[in-house]
Amino acid sequence: MSVAILGAMFAGNVSAQTETSGREKVYRATPTKLTELKHTKLKVSFDYQKEQMNGEEWLTASPFFYSTNELILDAKGMLIHEVALDSNGRKTALKYDYKDDVLKITLDKTYSKNQDYTVYIKYTARPNEVKQEGSQAISDAKGLYFINAQGTDPDKPTQIWTQGETESSSAWFPTIDKSIQKTTQEIYMTVPDKYVTLSNGVLKDSKKEGNSLRTDHWVMDKRHSTYLFFMGVGEYAIVKDKWRNIPVDYYIEKEYEPYAKQIYGNTPEMIEFFSKKLGYDYPWAKYAQISVRDYVSGAMENTTATLHGSDILQKPGQLVDENTWEDTIAHELFHHWFGDLVTAESWSNLTVNESFANYSEYLWNEFKYGKDQADYHQMTDVNNYIHNPRDFKKDLVRFDYDSREDVFDLVTYQKGGGILHMLRNYLGDDAFFAGMNDYLKTYEYGNAEAHQLRLSFEKVSGRDLNWFFNQWYFGSGHPKISYSSTFEPVKKQVTVSIDQSQEQPFEFPLVIDVYENGKPRREKVWVKAEAKNTFTFNAAKDPELININADGVLLADITETKTPEQALMQFTGSKELKSRYNALKAAKDQVGKNSAATKMVSAALKDPYFRVRMKTLEMIDLSNADQAKAFSSDVEKLAVNDTKTLVQGAAIAALAKTNDKKYLPVFEKGVGAVSNSVKGNSLAAVLSIDPSRATALADKINLEGASDKMMAQLLPVVVKNKIESQMVNIVPLVTFYPFLKFQNPELGKTAEEGFNWIMTTDSPAATQAITKLLGQAKSEIAQNPQAKMMIGTMLKDGVAKKMELLKQNPQKAASINVQIETLNKAIQDFK
Repeated sequence: MSVAILGAMFAGNVSAQTETSGREKVYRATPTKLTELKHTKLKVSFDYQKEQMNGEEWLTASPFFYSTNELILDAKGMLIHEVALDSNGRKTALKYDYKDDVLKITLDKTYSKNQDYTVYIKYTARPNEVKQEGSQAISDAKGLYFINAQGTDPDKPTQIWTQGETESSSAWFPTIDKSIQKTTQEIYMTVPDKYVTLSNGVLKDSKKEGNSLRTDHWVMDKRHSTYLFFMGVGEYAIVKDKWRNIPVDYYIEKEYEPYAKQIYGNTPEMIEFFSKKLGYDYPWAKYAQISVRDYVSGAMENTTATLHGSDILQKPGQLVDENTWEDTIAHELFHHWFGDLVTAESWSNLTVNESFANYSEYLWNEFKYGKDQADYHQMTDVNNYIHNPRDFKKDLVRFDYDSREDVFDLVTYQKGGGILHMLRNYLGDDAFFAGMNDYLKTYEYGNAEAHQLRLSFEKVSGRDLNWFFNQWYFGSGHPKISYSSTFEPVKKQVTVSIDQSQEQPFEFPLVIDVYENGKPRREKVWVKAEAKNTFTFNAAKDPELININADGVLLADITETKTPEQALMQFTGSKELKSRYNALKAAKDQVGKNSAATKMVSAALKDPYFRVRMKTLEMIDLSNADQAKAFSSDVEKLAVNDTKTLVQGAAIAALAKTNDKKYLPVFEKGVGAVSNSVKGNSLAAVLSIDPSRATALADKINLEGASDKMMAQLLPVVVKNKIESQMVNIVPLVTFYPFLKFQNPELGKTAEEGFNWIMTTDSPAATQAITKLLGQAKSEIAQNPQAKMMIGTMLKDGVAKKMELLKQNPQKAASINVQIETLNKAIQDFK
């Protein structure tokens, strides 16, 4: 279970609201630019015992426009030792005041616009003293992270890494921590010689020091925003790749080095594709990617040094099924144009960073794997937004947020990507990509906002786009549509009525397929911003089917009911994935009961797109004699011969519903497969037929990176047989058992048993994983008092069980006490 699924549990119980509900309206203006940063030079070393960083900074700046004798910097949780003016290496002490995480420096004189000065600051960064809190999107905000710094955890590497977004770079160097500040940089990092380092730009030189230390000098000679500054330190293999003459490096834990090219290997092709598509070559001197432990978000587009959480680390069993992180790899790379090259001038305008990065996932899937794959990905994204009613009243560009991290949400990402897809289809590919190119070239190495994006598209296309941006960027919601049709036999015309039920009607182009004699005729209409629109088309007879939004482009919530016969017609008559997929879902309750539904399922099992085949396999029940007769032969072939291992796994799961021993040879062969999907489903099938084999097959079970469905299938086996190697892997389900019990009582009961097993065992890794997952879900849970109370009760029960365990095992006090402390801290978080 992911945090996103957890959010869906509460979506219906929390009233739709904006971030400012129940309090005075606010306006989040773009920060005033008093000073312009020019260059940031840092020399840093690390105290692993204290988890602190010793730093020296030379900050070159000038007044932005108005003359001033003051420099005001953000500096969170620091000790400031010295502040001076540096004139060619000669230091003159300056007066300063440091309180409330703000460093105010009085300069030696009043400086004018473009009159540069360099300030020297000696300081200690103390990330554990930083007071600002994280959010659902970025679960912690202390900027600088020491992982297993004292080396006490044998199962975790020692690492240091930074996270600047949104405004946390100022937790490790004094700066103006706003996205509108762009500066060149250089960093001298002194580290133990056994570690490698990574930062922005290129490694200029590396110098051996005494005491087994080394100083690496990283230089970034192009301006970028301060939140994109990055440092990474640890034991990594560096796997070399390249794009044209640009180095492309993969920093990876040595255990995963053999799989680095499988995980990251499409990166050069992505760089080439995006460079050509945008008409703007990748603009930086290198591209590196690194993964870290205990990361506080998913991934981060630090310029030339993208950071990924450890979920990117996959082994062949996962990778042969699907590289689940490939979309994220594309997303973070695309930010190097939209986000790093041209940066949102304020968090209110985050859409110009994140909506484009979300849409890059569509572009990459379309190019590499075909339009069906791209459409499926976006359909899933947009549905996540549409089915979360709390987001309906949020504008895409919003100036009234509570916390700046509130804008990292389904509106900015998933809805924003869907909006760009509509704009692309309205303008056409040539104008859309030319508009993106104009935007990049106009604002390169600077900042921009949504209005400037609109102006670039208008400049290129010659079309006014205020109507589009006013409703989709500066408005909220989406069309909620129902429709009907009437046929006039005398006039031989059909009239289609489109009704919008939301408060503010939208205007938009709409594609309607009109079916006569089983064949679609495509009509394109313009829907006005009115509650009711009618359109009349010629028709020889009453159409058998009207399919609106047939191309799937419009971002809308459409209410419709179709007979199995109409669903079959739509499935066989549609090229677009969304129409086929929706047709399939429309007839899911009629499979085996209606001949048209049965015919559609037979066709869908042979669909060219593998997700359609998988969806179909989930719908059928081969324990039903009629369905077995109709589909068994096709399912048997898919289980053995499908080109996609995910489909093979789904077919094995479908065959397992029969509980028929004749399939045991297929299942037993699958147990030895490389694919996690084939292996996991085969194990579940074997154990369903013969539960006594659980102990013998325990070592074959591996739920690392497993899907929610696979986890649910094998959780009972893991819990009942107490397979300790899988304890950490079941955490995503057992952590949320109180909510799972409402959705699926049987699975929820097993998940509760799994939680209790962890709590009655000396299990530091699993206990920490539970509290970390809860931390990531905290902001979502906190919105629902009942959910908050349920988690609190669960954690208190966990502490009681750990206390009893301690009483029975005093020799394990050191380990168990840490687990109790971890749980108690989580309890405080949910008070």
